[in-house]
Amino acid sequence: MHEHLKKDPLLKKVIEQASQTLSLALPKKDIYLALVRSIVGQQLSVKAAATIYQRFRELFPENYPTPKLVVAAELDTLKAAGLSKQKATYIKNVAAFAIEGGLDFEVLNNQTDEEIIQVLITIKGVGRWTVEMLLMFAFQRPDVFSVDDLGIQQAVKKLYQLDEEGKALKAKMKTIANAWKPYRTLACLYLWQWKDNTPIDNKNAKK
Repeated sequence: MHEHLKKDPLLKKVIEQASQTLSLALPKKDIYLALVRSIVGQQLSVKAAATIYQRFRELFPENYPTPKLVVAAELDTLKAAGLSKQKATYIKNVAAFAIEGGLDFEVLNNQTDEEIIQVLITIKGVGRWTVEMLLMFAFQRPDVFSVDDLGIQQAVKKLYQLDEEGKALKAKMKTIANAWKPYRTLACLYLWQWKDNTPIDNKNAKK
């Protein structure tokens, strides 16, 4: 993987300057909980998201928010953890989807990245960026490139000295990232580390 990515001379510098060698981990099979955590983290710093997520879990027995308990919970109860009304509603939507059997790891893992995206964005409150983060950090898919992530946008613009904005920037980013296939997830991990950015949904941040 690393030798392939190092064929890009600029990315090679990023990899060689990295404080540690990065790699993919084992998949996290609790897709429901991973998706809930992704929603909590939307447009928040890592520290703030971790605090709210922990408070959210502490609302439930054994710190585990089962789908049935989340669906039954009052919005005000969920908001007490620090969630906005909108995020609390989105999490209830995810819980309802899980109850219907839509978040079965084995079923989803047999699908392509794009198929998983198309299935999960039918949940109100779950956008493409959220599912891309799920593909990277829960499913550990090796070839995901999140063009809407603000950190990745900033890193690519800085590294490749790009002046483009908006759609033109995204088109340029996709062209550059084509050379990293089939290991674009690993490239993103290095770019985040290099830029010292956490994943931020730029598309939603503009709303």
